[in-house]
Amino acid sequence: MSVEDATASQDGQEGLHPTQELDDTVHQRVRLGILTITREADRVEFSFLKRQLAVTDGNLSRHLKVLEESGMITLEKGYAGRRPRTWVALTRDGAQALDAELRALRALVLRLETPHLAPRSPDM
Repeated sequence: MSVEDATASQDGQEGLHPTQELDDTVHQRVRLGILTITREADRVEFSFLKRQLAVTDGNLSRHLKVLEESGMITLEKGYAGRRPRTWVALTRDGAQALDAELRALRALVLRLETPHLAPRSPDM
């Protein structure tokens, strides 16, 4: 069976490599981290995300803005005592985008772990 045949029988679309299903908005390391961490809780505080992802305030803010503009998260600003806080929550669209990303990653791993699906170089 050729690589093309194996791919077509696996995903129903001839020649479509699993990487074609990766979403650039979701796949970026920090944004993927934001989505996966917020998936684990109802909402997550900005400083917690900053520590977990080892990013600066500005870097995290920029990634949150991209995800918010894409409709994948919501931001809620408020106070905890006298201290201003920002909480992040995953939207339904964000959960669906994360699920699609995980399916694409699983398909890619399966392709690499299944010897007959992995492309072979001409000198093999």
